[in-house]
Amino acid sequence: MLEFLIALSVLLFLVALWLAWRMAAISGKLGALPVGMAQNLEEKHRAMLADLHGGLTRQGDRLGANFGESSERLRGTLAEELKQTRDTLHALKLSLSENLGQSREAMIKQLAATTEQLNAKIDQRLEQISGKVSERLDEGFKKTNETFVNVMQRLATIDEAQKKIDSLTGSVVSLQELLGDKRSRGAFGEVQLEALVRNLMPAGAFETQYTLSNGTRADCVLKLPEPTGLVAVDSKFPLENYHRMFEAGVNEADRSLAQKAFRADIKRHVDAIASKYIIANETSDGAVMFVPAEAVFAEIHAYHAEVVEYANARRVWIVSPTTLMAVLNTARAVLKDVETRKQIHVIKESLSRLALEFGRFDERMKKLADHIRQANEDVEKIQVTGGKISQQFQRIEAAEIDEKPAADNVVRLADER
Repeated sequence: MLEFLIALSVLLFLVALWLAWRMAAISGKLGALPVGMAQNLEEKHRAMLADLHGGLTRQGDRLGANFGESSERLRGTLAEELKQTRDTLHALKLSLSENLGQSREAMIKQLAATTEQLNAKIDQRLEQISGKVSERLDEGFKKTNETFVNVMQRLATIDEAQKKIDSLTGSVVSLQELLGDKRSRGAFGEVQLEALVRNLMPAGAFETQYTLSNGTRADCVLKLPEPTGLVAVDSKFPLENYHRMFEAGVNEADRSLAQKAFRADIKRHVDAIASKYIIANETSDGAVMFVPAEAVFAEIHAYHAEVVEYANARRVWIVSPTTLMAVLNTARAVLKDVETRKQIHVIKESLSRLALEFGRFDERMKKLADHIRQANEDVEKIQVTGGKISQQFQRIEAAEIDEKPAADNVVRLADER
């Protein structure tokens, strides 16, 4: 409608210009006509111009009124469109925020569920491994504790027996008199040795009265893992000259002779043990000489160091009940270590499976990190777009709308109509 009115105004303006030009031309020609006729034509011409001027004025007024009305409708339409656009953008912003919040909550829930599942699997694997290891360790510790309890009970019994023997020295037969002959003394040493070995070693790790390939019979052999192998233990020990050394009323010369004889007895006993109980490719390269009395053992190490060196050179180790306990504990630890190594493949397999699960966990965590990073990038892009929309709203509210061509405005009005 506005385009039509503008075109009509332009057309009327051109018609007025053409009429003015024609009137000017006619006026020039009228100069040559008679005066009366010229005046008559001039009056008609002025009346025509006056009518034309009045028509143009009325047409201009109508055009102004139509233009004002069209402007009001255009402003109303623009305001309504801006309001609808603002409402649509606000709804879009709320929808985007809601969808973003829902996506974030879903991702957090998924991440928590995945992490919980992985933690549950890891805990289950660790519990299985810990259960097996704890079960075996508990079994080993139980046996060890039982052995130590038995040893301590027997040691307590021995201590009580020794106290009773010391307190009853005047009324009972002394231990030296009771074990005066070699047979009784040897039997006592064997019993003491067997008690210590049975309390500290597993059943299959020793054997008493073991016969070697050379026909000799060892009081006890320890069956240790290779390369140690069989270790023979002899419980017989010469004590005659030892008793003579401490007899009451013996002078210094006889005591000195008894000491020399005691050293000679020990060396002969060391030689006998080395020759009978150390056999190549059958036993270990050493043997054990068990001294059943701590006092005798202390006497040897305190005053006869050359005898100890001689025994070490012949690969014979002199032990007392206390030091034999330390040797047996070491041997038992070696046996336990060997048994543990036999089961090491089970632990390695469990650790390998656990390492595989950890690899999968790491790969899945990387994928999850990529998803989170992509979501973060999408959120940043949405925030940039939201910022641009907010800026556009601010510009619209501040009346900074870019002006568009008149043709576009006309088309939008026609579409609205």
